[in-house]
Amino acid sequence: MERELISKKELLDLTGISYGQLYRWKRKQLIPEEWFIRKSTFTGQETFFPKELILSRIDKILNMKDDLSLDQVAGKLSPALPDYEMRSSELLKRNIVSRTALQAFAPNDPDHTVYTFEMILFFYVIDKLLEAGDMSLEEGERLLETLKEFFPKFEGKACELVFVRKMGVSWFALLSMPTELFFEKGVKVIARLSLTEIIEELKGKLV
Repeated sequence: MERELISKKELLDLTGISYGQLYRWKRKQLIPEEWFIRKSTFTGQETFFPKELILSRIDKILNMKDDLSLDQVAGKLSPALPDYEMRSSELLKRNIVSRTALQAFAPNDPDHTVYTFEMILFFYVIDKLLEAGDMSLEEGERLLETLKEFFPKFEGKACELVFVRKMGVSWFALLSMPTELFFEKGVKVIARLSLTEIIEELKGKLV
């Protein structure tokens, strides 16, 4: 499963930003270092980017930079998790996480339970897949255990979740971004989610 790439020249032409802006945003960590992909072409070495991710990121930067400093924008776009907590009752009230998800995966917790941003993120991701009809509750339990075990290993680095199924058997993987994936015949990719993008989305709802 190969990500569509866009060259640096195409990116600058399409977005209207300058070379200087692009690399200033890189220095300020608004754009992850790993998104700058060097590849050999017939003209030599060129820089490419994961198209969907970089276009979304530049759109967000342009929308925020007039109201916030670049350091503030970097804080909002960082994959690092904020030191933030919220009660489950407030999560339900603000429609961040569904009652179905909380009852299924934290059935013994009363409404006053306080969750860290990390746990809210896990519930939020699971909720997305359940609401889309892509995942069963049993798979949701396995995904929660996968996230608990492996997500902390990325320590604030950009990563993504891949959910695939073949002949009724499903599995999950967390990968560094950007990564090209190729599967054997018959494997169906159910979802491929940028957890970095989801963290940004969740920060906008909570912080």
